[in-house]
Amino acid sequence: MRIYKFKSILKSVLWGGNRLATFKEMPLFDEPVGESWELSAMPGRESVVAEGDDRGMTLSQLVQRYGADLVGEKVYRRYGTHFPLLIKFIDARRDLSIQVHPDDEMARRLHGSMGKNEMWYILEADAGALIRTGFNRSINVEEFDRRLADGTILDIINKTESRPGETFYIPSGQIHAIGAGNLLVEIQRSSDVTYRVWDYDRRDAAGNLRELHVQQAREALNFAARDCQVHDMPRLDNGMTQLVRCRDFDVRRLELSGSHLLEYPVAHSFEVMICIKGGMTLKVDGMPLAEVRQGETVLVPAIADRVEMRGNGQLLLVSVPD
Repeated sequence: MRIYKFKSILKSVLWGGNRLATFKEMPLFDEPVGESWELSAMPGRESVVAEGDDRGMTLSQLVQRYGADLVGEKVYRRYGTHFPLLIKFIDARRDLSIQVHPDDEMARRLHGSMGKNEMWYILEADAGALIRTGFNRSINVEEFDRRLADGTILDIINKTESRPGETFYIPSGQIHAIGAGNLLVEIQRSSDVTYRVWDYDRRDAAGNLRELHVQQAREALNFAARDCQVHDMPRLDNGMTQLVRCRDFDVRRLELSGSHLLEYPVAHSFEVMICIKGGMTLKVDGMPLAEVRQGETVLVPAIADRVEMRGNGQLLLVSVPD
């Protein structure tokens, strides 16, 4: 086993652009790209190992081959061979639709899937770029329907001018949307169930209004007021900043200048490392030395005891809590 790098899965969408190419130091795209899936076990969009002895294997095949040594004892008992997280970079050149995700019960009943909790970490933001999350006051379903009908739904959703380094946590049931001008990291459960609530009356390439899922959204939505921005991000003893810790994922930020050592006394969970600035080398136990640069994501197996880092930059570190 080793530190794993995967091939990025690029998704062309009408609201995407070319910012991801610049951020990831790739050639410019021929069409607008809105998402780069960095770590995914979703059927039909599975991450594939980019190098090493396991090159060409999918993430699911890795879990099947290495089991708890890869994902951790507690993660394996909880999820089996299903990798539990989906990690993306998102470039919103235009506004994304107003959306909501179902909870576990609704997702299992209607889709045979997990529900979705997610978080966003802002990497870059144009002046005036907005993040919309949660109702700004409690409403009922009658007002929700009326606001959709008269086009004033945005008036009752919190909006925040986004800035690099800000974090938003969006649990299932919360209305949300990424506004134009944002480049961000999205960390979520391994689920792709999304209900589109409103889409600015936009049309697709064929001239058709984009499909909405209002009936499902009514059932999924939490109509209580909520502020989804994370305001309290404490500094931890190991030099990291805690961004979000929930039942599904534990996300921390590390600012590296020189060297840093991470130790894992118990193999509870894998560690995903997302390089969001600069570059560094990683040495894990007796595994081959790995280099990671801005825009790259690596998976450190749970069996690892320690990670020695050297370089200058910033990482997001993601694991599954005990």
